[in-house]
Amino acid sequence: MSYGGVSRKGLIVIIILCVLLASSLLYQFVTPVMRVERERPIIGIIRVDGTIIEASDAGRITSSINSALLNGSVKAVVLRIDSPGGYAHLIEQIYLDILELKREKPIVATAVTALSGGYYIAVAADYIYAHPTSMVGNVGVIGTVPPVLIPSERVIETGPHKWTGFSRLLFPFNLTHALESFVSAVLRGRGDRLKVSSNTIRKGLVYLGSEAREAGLIDEIGSLQAAIEHAARLANLTEYRVEEIQPSLNTTGALSSMGNKTGAMDEALTLEALNRIHPPPAVYYLYLPLRGGTRSPLLLSQEEEPKLNVSSRAEGANVVVDLSHGNMISAWELDILAAELSKRNITLGFASKWDDVDSSLETASALIIAAPTLDYSKREVDRISKFVGEGRILLLFSDPSSEFLSPSSLLGPINSVANRFGLSFAKGYLYNEEDHYGFYRNIILRDFTNSSLTSGLERVVLFTSTHIYSDGMGVARAPSGTYSSTAERAGVYTPIAIVERNGTVAAFGDITFLTEPYCYVEDNYRLILNIASAISGVEVRPPERVEEGERMVKRPELPVGTEKVYREVVDGEEHTMRWVKVSEEVIRVERPDRNTTYYLDEGGALLRWESDGMEVSYDEPIPEEPYPLTEGERWTYGSPYNLTLHGRTYRGRLSG
Repeated sequence: MSYGGVSRKGLIVIIILCVLLASSLLYQFVTPVMRVERERPIIGIIRVDGTIIEASDAGRITSSINSALLNGSVKAVVLRIDSPGGYAHLIEQIYLDILELKREKPIVATAVTALSGGYYIAVAADYIYAHPTSMVGNVGVIGTVPPVLIPSERVIETGPHKWTGFSRLLFPFNLTHALESFVSAVLRGRGDRLKVSSNTIRKGLVYLGSEAREAGLIDEIGSLQAAIEHAARLANLTEYRVEEIQPSLNTTGALSSMGNKTGAMDEALTLEALNRIHPPPAVYYLYLPLRGGTRSPLLLSQEEEPKLNVSSRAEGANVVVDLSHGNMISAWELDILAAELSKRNITLGFASKWDDVDSSLETASALIIAAPTLDYSKREVDRISKFVGEGRILLLFSDPSSEFLSPSSLLGPINSVANRFGLSFAKGYLYNEEDHYGFYRNIILRDFTNSSLTSGLERVVLFTSTHIYSDGMGVARAPSGTYSSTAERAGVYTPIAIVERNGTVAAFGDITFLTEPYCYVEDNYRLILNIASAISGVEVRPPERVEEGERMVKRPELPVGTEKVYREVVDGEEHTMRWVKVSEEVIRVERPDRNTTYYLDEGGALLRWESDGMEVSYDEPIPEEPYPLTEGERWTYGSPYNLTLHGRTYRGRLSG
């Protein structure tokens, strides 16, 4: 069969030739356009997102850096940083890889968030952009202190630091070396563009983007697009395409998979979570708002060091340690002082009930009150004042470290005693960024007033100390340039004070100096020896015993309607109080400033009371006194209660 004289086979051949001709013409026109697009140089985008805590986090980033380095089409790189930093050596790994890349290709960084290790990475770039409210800076180091080893005889090690890795005493110096590496990177990267001093950099401040521009931490406020254009200028590119640089195929996951890492994971990131990944000791270039404590099994972190749980060991002791006010102190902190006292035949005992403290003071030389979390009552402070007035010694210890503070009480409890003697422990802690031992919070004392406790001292180191307000009673002064963390100003601060009356009150703003290994630094042990010597010099006369017959008080029989009028003295002011038995279950007490009504049950136990808009009700009725009352005998009571005041209810406990 033929078509216009052309056979079917010939027609097929003609059609094929036409298709080939059309394809050839299309290739001639389209291929150059595609070739030009493929041959355009690339500006690569590398994302640095989220916390960099594990090797895989750093691996994705360094793999992308390596891809950019090996790809000849990539002519410049933009780092998009949205990170608070991470584990120190991983941050340093990324930083050093970027420096290698910068030797070959210009690098521009744009900071969404570049804090701590995130900023460490940013300073490797040639130029840094940020948004007006980007968070930038926070140069500094966080370190989790080496734990305490409780050795085993089944698992043995070859050296004292084989398990812990570092010396607790020298660990602050290790952190200082890490800080200097960070600061040096900033100084090298920013050069003359930096407008603040290296000392200011070391403070760890966070800057908003506009502030960071003024301080020279970044170069310009601008967008990602501005960063890309600047990278193109540095690479002398007029035509280019932008691509995200993906990790090599042997890197687990794609770069895009880590894009939202700053979400739920970082929301839950705490010191406790970090310690599960990197058990102490560990070093971080990381901005981490404080949210939790630290735990580590077998290897004990500082707040897990054994706390002695005692009900009463103070009977007959020469030195009484009060534990009745929730005191965050134990034999663990006082063992060195106790050892020095024992050499002088002086015993140290603990009392967890105030009655035991009170009775032990009759024969005690000294009372130690350290880190209390509950206020002392006026009656208790009167007893302590009487004790000092008898020529005894009162030692007051406070410490601004979290290990010795209760967030709910802070300084109120210790000052409820200290204020009676003209002393007041201050808020916050002292620091000195130039003159310190290891790191900025370890202050060195060299200026001492002559006293029995400061005799022979030349240099004492306090490890996170507060200072003490007094009227000229400070006996140790922090060096010039020392700041208070709450005042945020330099001043003359006294972390040790002594009040000399019939007896002696000595107040210390630090507890750590009493403990090993810190007690062996400089003259710290000499200070402990001075404390022990002062206690051993106290002479205690045994109380005189007056023989008396047994005295008993029977239950008074008072009919309904009985009224009694008393003179009451409160804080030196005298007024009249009227007591009325309204019924067998109701008692009313009238004072000039308030009226109080007490409600009893049939057995005379107190159920609740009301007083001018305030009401207290007890879960368990407070029982009546166990008549007949015999002199010298004691009884106890206690019950949780609800206090309602101005429409709000508070929970508490009454005991006595």
